[in-house]
Amino acid sequence: MSDTVPMIHEDALPGHESKLTPEPQWQPRYKGSDRLAGKVAIITGADSGIGRAVAALYAREGADIAIVYLLEEDDAQETKRIVEAEGRKAITIRGDIGERAFADEIVARTIEAFGKIDVVVNN
Repeated sequence: MSDTVPMIHEDALPGHESKLTPEPQWQPRYKGSDRLAGKVAIITGADSGIGRAVAALYAREGADIAIVYLLEEDDAQETKRIVEAEGRKAITIRGDIGERAFADEIVARTIEAFGKIDVVVNN
């Protein structure tokens, strides 16, 4: 399994969510209705922005989450904390989804952690 850092210039990427202006608003507070109870979701780009919002709200609805991200480890760990605060399990997987071998690794690691995959959000 690969933990190599992709060869991408960081200035060309969206970067850390904490540096975005205005800050993304993804925190509506409501009790989930368990629409995704027992489901497992892979969400790419889940370290920030729309991907983080999807991860948080899928967790609120009962899904466990595989958080796939490219570079921002601190953002990915914050998304993991958010998912776990919703009472769900989360794993983080770092790499470039443009590489076929990494896509295969995402599937293998998700199945290893959760036993299945029900939803893939290619954000």
